[in-house]
Amino acid sequence: MTSAPEPARTGGLVHLQGIDAFRDAVSSTFVPLRVSTSTPDRFRAHLRSSGAGGVEVVEIAARRQLVERTPALVEHGDPPRFKVSVQLEGSCLLVQGDREAVLGAGDLAVYDTSRPYSMAFDDDFRAVILMFPHAQVGLAPEQVREVTATRFDGGDGLGAVVAPFLTHVADQLDRLPGPARARLTTHALDLVTTLVSAELDVRSSADARRRALLARIHDHVEAHLGDPGLTPAGIAAAHHVSTRHLHGLFRAEGATVSGWIRQRRLERCRRDLTDPRLVGVPVAAIGARWGFHDPAHFSHVYKAAYGEPPSGTRSALRRG
Repeated sequence: MTSAPEPARTGGLVHLQGIDAFRDAVSSTFVPLRVSTSTPDRFRAHLRSSGAGGVEVVEIAARRQLVERTPALVEHGDPPRFKVSVQLEGSCLLVQGDREAVLGAGDLAVYDTSRPYSMAFDDDFRAVILMFPHAQVGLAPEQVREVTATRFDGGDGLGAVVAPFLTHVADQLDRLPGPARARLTTHALDLVTTLVSAELDVRSSADARRRALLARIHDHVEAHLGDPGLTPAGIAAAHHVSTRHLHGLFRAEGATVSGWIRQRRLERCRRDLTDPRLVGVPVAAIGARWGFHDPAHFSHVYKAAYGEPPSGTRSALRRG
């Protein structure tokens, strides 16, 4: 077996030839990773790393590749760390859990080495990566994980502040004395914490608004269950949202608009059919009262939900 050639060095820059040499370098610099490429014979990369205060700062320039932190590699038990990647050139598809982010030049994202992830680079690229222990960011790991594999726009808002700062840190860190390097990495982590906290605040506010809107829609449905004209389009218009947005609200709750309306109507019908005070009210009238104006349809959906027709529920009440 032929060993990988010894990396060439120019100052703090390491020149790597071949995918094996690159895999060894990034795995020892970060955490064990699986790296593959469709062009192994032509693979070249440059890597420059520095660090202070437990923070690793690495600049990578390389050719197309797929980087994977597999479940088997995670099980090795490396200390849990977060990584922040700033895409300087080229593009990257970052996938972790059920989220994915496409990063273009200037964008950045956070990911977690204690969980599997992948990064696909379809062409030559350059990136700056910070890696640090979970405990060094001023948020609980569970909070940070809520925004992993989320694209932060490097050209807008806080992203436009954080991405250039992290890039300058990578450029200058190894030229500074120890105390200045430690302070600089502390400031970098403070900015990362601020970026993540702001995103969490936005999501929390958006979630609160969504839940408030959904509560108003539920109240509206309850108040109009007997209206045969109660439809998704009418509900959306009453709340000044699109029908697509309305369906999305219910989909997030694991339901559909029509299914919710039908369920609530059936529950009201069953309540009335088992109410001794309403024993003299015809079954069809109770169905019509709650929006089921076709007796045959009412009987069909009621039996599907409760295993017996509405007349069966009424008969049980009379026997009791």
